[in-house]
Amino acid sequence: MSEVLKSSIGRKIAMALSAFFLMFFILQHFAINILSVLDPDTFNEVSHFMGTNPLVQYVLQPVLIFGVIFHFAMGFVLEFKNKSSRSVSYAKNNANANSTWMSRNMIYSGGFILFFLVIHFIDFWIPELNIKYVIGDSSGLLEDGSGYRYFEELQHKFVPLWRVVLYCGGFVFLALHLLHGFNSAFQSVGANNKYTKSLKGFGKAYAILIPLGFIIIALFHYFNNSH
Repeated sequence: MSEVLKSSIGRKIAMALSAFFLMFFILQHFAINILSVLDPDTFNEVSHFMGTNPLVQYVLQPVLIFGVIFHFAMGFVLEFKNKSSRSVSYAKNNANANSTWMSRNMIYSGGFILFFLVIHFIDFWIPELNIKYVIGDSSGLLEDGSGYRYFEELQHKFVPLWRVVLYCGGFVFLALHLLHGFNSAFQSVGANNKYTKSLKGFGKAYAILIPLGFIIIALFHYFNNSH
């Protein structure tokens, strides 16, 4: 594995594979969270299942965390390698004519998404770990025992306007990142064939609709909190 990552092609393929994994997770994460808009009771049930299932908690969750760290670390490594390998003649070229704004600024959109993820972990993941493993309550119930607490906690997080703005900004940067990253990942694994045009169309739809869906969720809970 280490030998593969030493080559430029190997690093790009590894980056692409981690991107596919994370895009699948984002889709799954959206499918669960949109339930908080469509059917809060089902959202509570699914959230409780995900939060208590041993396979999810002790196998899939560590794999996900590794995938996130690996993807961002590899992204920064590739950016450093690319900058180091650029010749002096590159400065004579018009960068705007040779690449898109999104491809030139993937490191910045990725950096903002990383910052956003840290806030997201602080908002949801760390408090959940505290409840389950420090307080010792894995029931997922409200204090009065009247039902699961996940929907109520989600609504509570989107009361402050600053957090809603931050989340919406994070999803805008996610869309910009995905608009280039989706097609770049397929190119890295050699998916240039008769389906390329369809893949690009699907990639654009994914990059726009999924982040937009997350923005709708955030705004829905903000305006649904008696504003």
